[in-house]
Amino acid sequence: MLSRRLVRACILVTTALWATLGGLACASVGSPEGRAPRPNVLLIYADDLGYGELGCYGQTKIATPNLDALAAAGRRYTRAYTGAPVCAPARCMLLTGRAPLAAQIRDNVEVQPEGQKPLAADTPNLARSLRAAGYATALYGKWGLGPVGSSGDPNAQGFEQFYGYACQRHAHSHTPAWLWRNQTRKPLAPGTYAPDRFRDEALEFVRTRGERPFFLMYATTIPHMAMQVPEDSLAEYAGRYDETPYTGGRGYTPHPTPRAAYAAMITRLDRDVGVLLDELRRRGELERTVVVFTSDNGPTHDVGGVDTEFFASAGGLRGRKGSLYEGGVRVPLLVAGPIWGLSDGPSVSDRHIANWDLANTVLDLCGQPRLPGEGESFAPSLRDEPQKPRSPIVWDFPGYGGQQAVLMGEWKALRRGLAKTPDAPWELYHLPTDPTEQTDLAAQHPDLIAEASRLGPDTPRQGHDTGND
Repeated sequence: MLSRRLVRACILVTTALWATLGGLACASVGSPEGRAPRPNVLLIYADDLGYGELGCYGQTKIATPNLDALAAAGRRYTRAYTGAPVCAPARCMLLTGRAPLAAQIRDNVEVQPEGQKPLAADTPNLARSLRAAGYATALYGKWGLGPVGSSGDPNAQGFEQFYGYACQRHAHSHTPAWLWRNQTRKPLAPGTYAPDRFRDEALEFVRTRGERPFFLMYATTIPHMAMQVPEDSLAEYAGRYDETPYTGGRGYTPHPTPRAAYAAMITRLDRDVGVLLDELRRRGELERTVVVFTSDNGPTHDVGGVDTEFFASAGGLRGRKGSLYEGGVRVPLLVAGPIWGLSDGPSVSDRHIANWDLANTVLDLCGQPRLPGEGESFAPSLRDEPQKPRSPIVWDFPGYGGQQAVLMGEWKALRRGLAKTPDAPWELYHLPTDPTEQTDLAAQHPDLIAEASRLGPDTPRQGHDTGND
């Protein structure tokens, strides 16, 4: 386990580096008219990482010095939300800028022999837009938006380079027998840790893509189960916690020290992020790279050996993955880089952000036209320019029994069990005074329930067939 003194030293050194680079960026770009027209974009997308699992969001048992330094150098959002509390629809909305009621993919729907429901051909999305603008584009990690060779193949959706899992079910093992490189299945030596390969491929892409600016989506599979981590990372947490061995089940591998393994997985993710940022710094590119870090949904249920209560993985919020309560949909979001006009030093924002806002925000920062759809760019607020509050966020999720939710300023309405009871009643919570959604105030505010009903109409629902992906 890293000592607290060492963790603090890492944070101070990395924060100082980012502060220096931020100063260089401000000095080089000067006024908005003189800024670089096309920054690089590094989008880091964690898998099942909860709102409370980073030090900068209050985590005390897991060391994340590089991500904490990233937060200290940029902007940390406390009210950022995924578009869906499971994998495939969240990724669809992130890339396409479409909200749940309009998204092509709204649940995990598996297709055989290997993949999920594919995006349609020619779907407008972030990768396709940046590639058309001259960017080198690459995805390393997990895809889950269509089998290789389908209309949803990542190479058919704007990514010039792809290396990783096409299918999220295949990604249930971090030591698979193969990964895909574009259209070719590549075998792996037994025991190869796939996240290490994603990191190395990302480094190689940064080094060899030429003079073009890049869009790199680093879609790591950490900390999604299975509970697997190399011994050098596990050793950092040896003896740290009281442990009950996990004996396996539901297709997941056993582990003798699951708490240590889970913490080690997240710290390894943090270390890999640090390696990527250090390579950009070494090459003189960090000062012109917009870095976005977020997660696809809240922490998983306590399967595979996970102990979300022990780690306060959801930051004390109600719900986990698969739920539209805050713990299932509120996610960490960090943004740092050459964002012109951004005030110096760390900042924290409680602005409401939906993950389908990210694509248009990135395109704005790159000086490119926005995608069609519902995504609202928050680039003006990043530059500390006036921006009206975000419009209500509406979720419509057919999985886990069928759920809807509407976030209207301080109020959140939610209803569950719609697959069996289409007219299930709304619940209503006042989040500033009840962030853990314990006191249902629906009966006291019929006007807000009427507004939620108007914003969240009943819609056709897809089936949910892949469980905990």
